[in-house]
Amino acid sequence: MSAIEALREARQAGVRVTLDGEDLLLQASARPPASVLDALARQKARIAALLRPGADGWTGEDWLAYFDERAGVAEFDRGLPRSAAEAQAFACCVAEWLNRNPARPISGHCVECGNPDRPGDSLLPYGTEADSHVWLHSACWPAWHNQRQAQAIAALASMDITAADVFANGSPKGKGPANIHHLTFGDGQIEQ
Repeated sequence: MSAIEALREARQAGVRVTLDGEDLLLQASARPPASVLDALARQKARIAALLRPGADGWTGEDWLAYFDERAGVAEFDRGLPRSAAEAQAFACCVAEWLNRNPARPISGHCVECGNPDRPGDSLLPYGTEADSHVWLHSACWPAWHNQRQAQAIAALASMDITAADVFANGSPKGKGPANIHHLTFGDGQIEQ
């Protein structure tokens, strides 16, 4: 059982789990089942990591709530099958992670290759915020973009947030490197 599954099981049993320093603080109106307590004990370190805010200010639980909310809206409000709803929710999480964890610019140099302007391939700004956009050669953008997508997928996977039925090894099934932008949001399916 993963840390996320242990937390979900605890919530379903009416247990509120918070951090008290390095310890888990459990609050419930009645003693939870031994299986819940055992799962929490086995996953204590991972659960503690999920409950601590990351550099972006969100905890693993915040990310899970974001994922669950997006999947629920897609499934129940838009009528998508659960797997398509989760694929769409996962793509939303990837986009949100990228927004909350911007790449750090290298002044006057391409963030991918580290070189300045090249003849016929000038540096172009990527991003909209003046303090967080990066500079890239157009030829460097695809590799950089795939790397950033892979970083987001790995970060979400570390919090047990995946769309395993749609994504295999961080890539849409049948595709190369992580190209989440191949999702269509109209029907939640992968473009072929």
